[in-house]
Amino acid sequence: MKTKKEILQMVQDEDVEFIRLQFMDMFGSLKNVAVTAGQLERVLQNRYVFDGSCLYGNLRRWEEDLYLYPDLDTFVILPWRPQQGKVARFLCDVCRADGTPVALDSRAVLKRVTEKAAREGYAFCVDPECEFFLFHTDENGIPTTTTHEQAGYMDISPLDLGENARRDMVLTLEEMGFAIEASHHETAPAQHEIDFGCEEAVRTADNIVTFKTAVRSIAKRHGLHATFMPKPKAGVAGSGMHMTVQLFHNGVNCFADPDGAQGLSREAGWFMGGVMAHVRAMCAVTNPLVNSYKRLHSGFEAPGRINWTTKNGSALIRVPSARGEDTGIELRFPDPSANPYLTLAVCLAAGMEGIANRTEPGEELAIQECGHTEYKAGAQEGEKLPQTLWEAADEMERDDLMKQTLGGDFIRLYAAAKKAEWNEYMSQVSEWEVEKYLYRT
Repeated sequence: MKTKKEILQMVQDEDVEFIRLQFMDMFGSLKNVAVTAGQLERVLQNRYVFDGSCLYGNLRRWEEDLYLYPDLDTFVILPWRPQQGKVARFLCDVCRADGTPVALDSRAVLKRVTEKAAREGYAFCVDPECEFFLFHTDENGIPTTTTHEQAGYMDISPLDLGENARRDMVLTLEEMGFAIEASHHETAPAQHEIDFGCEEAVRTADNIVTFKTAVRSIAKRHGLHATFMPKPKAGVAGSGMHMTVQLFHNGVNCFADPDGAQGLSREAGWFMGGVMAHVRAMCAVTNPLVNSYKRLHSGFEAPGRINWTTKNGSALIRVPSARGEDTGIELRFPDPSANPYLTLAVCLAAGMEGIANRTEPGEELAIQECGHTEYKAGAQEGEKLPQTLWEAADEMERDDLMKQTLGGDFIRLYAAAKKAEWNEYMSQVSEWEVEKYLYRT
């Protein structure tokens, strides 16, 4: 753990001129204010005041003086910034003058859920897989959805034209302290994945925030635009943020049971059952865009129904083959546009409720080769996930666990904003509609 003294010394030794104080608004947008190195003492004393209305995104509720409390362990010098007059950053908690966390701060929400689990002896660890696209920009530097490559899953150069950019991303992330496990080309042309190590929930969410910033910055250096939009192009796979989660009780992986069915404990099943029971309401957070539902219901192994499997496929939840202390549960429905703090908070809260209530997940959905589906006795394909953002927001408003986890005020503001987003989308007339109906009616 870094100390204030070590950070002050590092800033002096490394010629750091600017420090970015970053936090996430309730809709998952990273916010930032920069201070000079001369203000660092005040920042480290938790005395930096800012206009807290930006915590609520474009809602800008009201102007309110709030404080940014930097997490010292998130201090890092940004390697893509100038080497003279360097730039560093902290991820911060948003607090009131007395140090009380602001209830609507995303990081505070996740901390509340993990601290509640910790009081019961549980630790929640997450291994994310973040997919993204690398597209060209036009002559004015504006992002497009154009790519010249036709590479597919795990293809290499010369088919994979983004290989050099991806390599630079990996090296940059390692320089920032990431333990990178693997990187490769994904299924769709211009689609990529970089996997980093499993850590406890708050640190994983911090890592996802840092990862997205680094990927976008390095892509720009290569004249490319990195997007975490779930479905930027029709007819190809969308981008997911699959998360393999593990739950430890007093240091022991409580999903593992060598004597249980398929080496899984009853807690593993109950955790899945809890997620499945609330996932329709969770989608407003884990799949927060109008565009998110075009990924979920377009095939390409994206989940569209509520089910689970131990086989590869398009199930909502997949149990990977590793057993013993490596036993985990892969949640396949979140996408990379989601606020990672809220996503992990609702997944953990749902899973813990499932364990508390002993919620069974139902029969496994078996997936055979070539995508053909075979049902075990009593197994069902599963209820559909929400078809639209409006439907997901409506489910969120009626779900008691979501209210307990995020707070009633958060739910009211968030759901209203998402329904307004859906209404704005519905007011548009697309090219598809014009081509489909203009000459027929």
